[in-house]
Amino acid sequence: MEQAKPSFLKKHPLVKDLLSLAIFVVAVIVGTFLLNAFVYRSYDVVGQSMENTLHNEDRIIVNRFAVSWAHFLGQEYVPERGQVIVFANGDSKGPLTCGVPSGQKDQYIIKRVIAFPGERVTVKDGVLTVYNDENPDGFNPDEETRVDENNGPKEYSSGDVDMIVPEGELFVAGDNREGSHSFDSRSGLGTVPFCRIIGPVMLRIYPLDAIRTF
Repeated sequence: MEQAKPSFLKKHPLVKDLLSLAIFVVAVIVGTFLLNAFVYRSYDVVGQSMENTLHNEDRIIVNRFAVSWAHFLGQEYVPERGQVIVFANGDSKGPLTCGVPSGQKDQYIIKRVIAFPGERVTVKDGVLTVYNDENPDGFNPDEETRVDENNGPKEYSSGDVDMIVPEGELFVAGDNREGSHSFDSRSGLGTVPFCRIIGPVMLRIYPLDAIRTF
């Protein structure tokens, strides 16, 4: 009985090893891309707008899966009031839309969710107030998120605002709201469409002595 000839890969084990390595590298690249696109993303905080909750050069992890799952179900992702989110902000000077003009690159901004569609937001004499059907006399949206002056929104909010949040959009603000520290819905950024949301911040991983969840 004639013995079967060894396969090409058995004759050339080096080729087999290189092929296995190539498959492994491709799998890692594809897996990393899928995780980054649909599960989580990491960003560096730039600037002072979220002090004292987050600081310049902090490294954060964003829960991308929450947005991906909502879209999988055919729904718009809607964050909770008080959550810190990352969203895409195009370079254009006009209001944010769901599309990015050709040739422009998204910038990513981190802010806190303040108000939802149909709610009225005012900033007067340093106080930010939200009005809705449940609270016709208004309420302070920071009461549950401000732990102290070093964790959560600062008490004073600069600006003169009186507006109704448009349908399908959010009113957002940084935690450091005095003066021009935070460019947000109070100060020229405008409201943020739901479709622009990358996801809620779930973890700060750097600096190592300040790791925390959100």
